[in-house]
Amino acid sequence: MKRWTDAAVSLALGGAVLLAWELATRAWAMSALVLPAPSAIAQALLRGLQTGYWWPHIGQTLLGVALGLTAGGLLGFGSGLLLGTQPRLRRWLTPYLLVSQLTPKLALAPLFILWFGFGTWPTVVMTALICFFPLLENTLAALDQTDPQQRELLRALGASRWQTLWRLQVPAGRHTLAAGLRVALVLAWVGTVVSEFISAGRGLGAVIIGAQGAMDTALLFAALVLIAALGVASYGLLRMLEQRWCWPERRLQ
Repeated sequence: MKRWTDAAVSLALGGAVLLAWELATRAWAMSALVLPAPSAIAQALLRGLQTGYWWPHIGQTLLGVALGLTAGGLLGFGSGLLLGTQPRLRRWLTPYLLVSQLTPKLALAPLFILWFGFGTWPTVVMTALICFFPLLENTLAALDQTDPQQRELLRALGASRWQTLWRLQVPAGRHTLAAGLRVALVLAWVGTVVSEFISAGRGLGAVIIGAQGAMDTALLFAALVLIAALGVASYGLLRMLEQRWCWPERRLQ
């Protein structure tokens, strides 16, 4: 009941903001070029859905997010496991990993286009690089927070380093790993859309650039609405999967 109440209050707040926005644009006769009314944005959104305009762009952006998050997540998780079990290697490589993350990814976009051409691959590479570091850092944090006494107990029972890793450290740090994955998902949406600004001819980011050039502000806002809706839906799906992985006992209650 509390969840439903909170959801109702949240929806009411959002509806109040949209109503105030609609009334303000009508009362002040604001130009649709500067700030379109929510009703105009809804019309642009529905018109694109009915004509099929949005579907190729949605599919392209979802593909970029999925591939980039998968590649960056696996690379970050695998690197975190390696560095977490090899302290000397971790000390050697940490400065270079920090430098790689402090370099603005947007500045590398022309190089990605030169190396991989236009289309999907520059977007995937940029998204993967953006998603890499959160998974790396959270994997290292998850391994570091393992109880040393439990680790020594498994070692005393004859467990190898990799058995200790997979049977103790990774399960014990699953909450931290899930938090890193949530952050990576949000960054994946940002990275994909920003990359589409530059390197893609299709995708919701490309729609934003095209709408800006055509001075179609309603279409631009409609693309932002779709990005937000798809991002929230993917985040909610990830939270559901996290509940099943991190708190399996709740399913038995």
